[in-house]
Amino acid sequence: MRIGLVTEGGYPYVGGDARLWCDRLVHGLDQHEFDVYALSRGRHQEAESLVPLPPQVGRVRTAPLWTAADDGVVYGRRARRRFAECYGELVAAVSAGAGTEHTGSARAGVGSAHASDIRSQDAPADLADRFGSALYALAELAREEGGLVGALRSDAAVRTLESACRAPRALRTAREARVPDLLTVAAHLERALRPLSLDWYGDDGLGGADLCHATSGGPAALCGLLARHFSGVPLLVTEYGVHLRSHYLTLGPDAAPPAVRALLGAFHGLLAAEVYQGAEILTPGNAHARRWQERCGADRTRIRTVYPGMAADRFTEVGESPDRADPRTLVWVGRVDPAKDLVSLLHAFAEVRKEEPEARLRIVGAPSGAEGEAYLGHCRALAAQLFPDEAEGAHAVGDNPVSFEEIGAPDAPTLPDAYAAGAVVVLSSVVEGFPVSLVEAMFCGRATVSTDVGAVVEVIGGTGLVVPPRNPRAFAEACVALLRDPERRERLGAAARARALELFTVEQNIAAFHGIYLEIVSHCPVRRVILDDSGEPLPFAAPAESHVPGHWTGPTPRVLPRSIPTWATDTPVRATPLATEGAR
Repeated sequence: MRIGLVTEGGYPYVGGDARLWCDRLVHGLDQHEFDVYALSRGRHQEAESLVPLPPQVGRVRTAPLWTAADDGVVYGRRARRRFAECYGELVAAVSAGAGTEHTGSARAGVGSAHASDIRSQDAPADLADRFGSALYALAELAREEGGLVGALRSDAAVRTLESACRAPRALRTAREARVPDLLTVAAHLERALRPLSLDWYGDDGLGGADLCHATSGGPAALCGLLARHFSGVPLLVTEYGVHLRSHYLTLGPDAAPPAVRALLGAFHGLLAAEVYQGAEILTPGNAHARRWQERCGADRTRIRTVYPGMAADRFTEVGESPDRADPRTLVWVGRVDPAKDLVSLLHAFAEVRKEEPEARLRIVGAPSGAEGEAYLGHCRALAAQLFPDEAEGAHAVGDNPVSFEEIGAPDAPTLPDAYAAGAVVVLSSVVEGFPVSLVEAMFCGRATVSTDVGAVVEVIGGTGLVVPPRNPRAFAEACVALLRDPERRERLGAAARARALELFTVEQNIAAFHGIYLEIVSHCPVRRVILDDSGEPLPFAAPAESHVPGHWTGPTPRVLPRSIPTWATDTPVRATPLATEGAR
């Protein structure tokens, strides 16, 4: 079959999100044909070369999200009136939904893995219908008239938005929007709606695919919705990081005024609901993301949890040689930024040193941007303050119990070497989606101590210790317990490695998507008229069985590979109020 793979800010560029996952997917499913539709996020990304593409990738089409040059399209009076009506309907739905139920969701999911913490409410049905109808009406206008860039940037668009915010049905937060707020929101909506103006949806583009696979929510999924609307192409949406949650986290109280946050939160909430209703199947990467999707209106019978696929072979040597580890050393591996809460980790390690004076902590990772650089400097200063009598060295192993290193350094030349250095791998985050470093530690057969955030409990499945976030004392007690018990470390490490090899390998991921592709296409074939050599319709080209109506998606449990040990799906047992261990 032909797959239209829509990516945002990643594959097939050398740098970008989800690049490795998409690359492995395309290489692994060589029995299918792929056309890649890439939404780029910046000039620097487009300037980078593409990754080597396999023969099954037919072509790559790129469209920028970071800029949209005026296409020179000038609407006539009838088209301007039509745009005002369609855009007015869309922003009216947004302003009527711009309540505290959306802005309050920014806190939901931050360091929480429980559905009860997600306080956003489903959009009312009438608002969702108005929003969806207006969205597709704007797309049809763009297809007929040549684009929306000029219209969305016009003063008329701002006036239409202002009228919607001052209307009687608009909520109080929207009515409080000032002119600068309206300009900010209008500019954001113009960027978010750029996929409506693309020429990707005909038979020579996504309209000619058997299946559209959007590798994220937001703009990529919007492209899939339009292919479905214009050509009936079924849509599969994969979210390893929920786009709506990312928006809430990015647009916090310090980033924008309340009216801007409310209006943009309502827009992205309505768009997410439309995506979740329009997709044939959703594939979140974990139960944490799944709960977000269900809370935003997704039908749980159309959700299949597919864990990210990670390459396990490079960790084989370390995983099969647990005796390489220093029994006194804790290892943290990741990207250095405030969300990783290394400050709490350092305070916890100070408590560990009181109980185990020979213990060491190796922090291996590079900072993320200017904020990460500043945070790393703060952590270095804190380490020197916490261990003043041992800070005369240059933060090297042997001089100070805490070392700050990067992959490629003499003591950590490769990523497997970093994990091999310690007997216990730690994760101290306050915000976490799918914990990649935790899975890598599991591949290496290491016992782990982690904070209970994101998908951590789901990933370890009872093969490690879990403590509350921002609780150095609990974290220290869990670390000391493992440092003092080598048999327990070995047991947990072996269980963790077995679980990771069952659930989180590339092979499991590819097999799951292969089955989902066949499931969707077998029940939702694209109904095209197939012509013979003379240009006449070819009779019986599509089997009648493919058009049998009916509800084909019944209740389906979470997708897991076969032959999973019982312990791999058990919920961790709460051993103490401070630490948990679920190994059976």
